[in-house]
Amino acid sequence: MSPSPRSSRRLAMVVLAGFVALVAAASGSPSGGTDTSPSASGTGLSGDVTVSAASSLTDVFTQLGDQFMSDHPGVKVTFNFASSSDLAEQIVQGAPADVFASASDSTMQTVVDAGDASRPTTFASNSLEIATPPSNSAHVSSLSDLASPDVSVAVCTPEAPCGAATQALFDENRLDVTPVTQEPDVRSVLTKVTSDEVDAGVVYVTDVQAAGADVHGVPIPAAKNVSTNYLIAPVSGSTNQASANAFVAFVLSPTGQHALEQAGFAQP
Repeated sequence: MSPSPRSSRRLAMVVLAGFVALVAAASGSPSGGTDTSPSASGTGLSGDVTVSAASSLTDVFTQLGDQFMSDHPGVKVTFNFASSSDLAEQIVQGAPADVFASASDSTMQTVVDAGDASRPTTFASNSLEIATPPSNSAHVSSLSDLASPDVSVAVCTPEAPCGAATQALFDENRLDVTPVTQEPDVRSVLTKVTSDEVDAGVVYVTDVQAAGADVHGVPIPAAKNVSTNYLIAPVSGSTNQASANAFVAFVLSPTGQHALEQAGFAQP
């Protein structure tokens, strides 16, 4: 005997309701509702997150940290800005950190080789620029001017990514530059320039942009310049992996990438 029309309609409605429930379960959202997952609503994340980041990321990461905490009110982000080489050594030695953002492949590899991070992601790149005091009293107008004995130059130490990049810059352009000071990180070089202690400093493009009217920038032609990559990864020993992963994802998101672009960083 064939089922009645009423029974057929009832069976079809039951099947349809079951299908809708399966789709809702697969998507992680209640049927007819909105996505209430932590990534969409900002709920579910809490605790402290320590981000160890290259000093050249100070301004843009501070901005991104404020936005991240606004999106996730239960999370407090604390930054440790310094030379990537120093930060890598700190992490390997057991210093507390949840996220590491380095200004070179080699410094990130130090942490990866020690088992303290894995699968880092390249999220930006940067190139070098000459910064002088606004007066530019030494009349520095090109890269070759840095080789003059009459020009006092500040650079980063060779161990720091900015120092390694600067040395590569001098080597590739066959310049014999004798700096008067070697600073631990790029922001320290910038301070020497802004305090008028040196005639010029080799920093990143982003540092010149961040300093604004406090420095005079002398661009280095692309054909003569060098660049460095920035990588980010959660630290394996993090005590707040969920929030660490979320911060990394935020840096890699369109919002994070737009902020980096606005700060002068280039795509990797």
